[in-house]
Amino acid sequence: MPAFMFEKISPPAHQGNIPAVTIKEPRGVIVQMIDRLTESRLQREARRARSDITPHRMKRE
Repeated sequence: MPAFMFEKISPPAHQGNIPAVTIKEPRGVIVQMIDRLTESRLQREARRARSDITPHRMKRE
């Protein structure tokens, strides 16, 4: 007689499409500060990219 016996467990029955529940937790102060810094950095980079395309001053030769 074997020392161990394994029972076959059938998978749970499919119950259709169940929407995922998302729990929105309040964001921490540090996360909000990082978001603000990131936002300002992205805006700054966008301004630099635009200024590279259209120069402010024309070079005098």
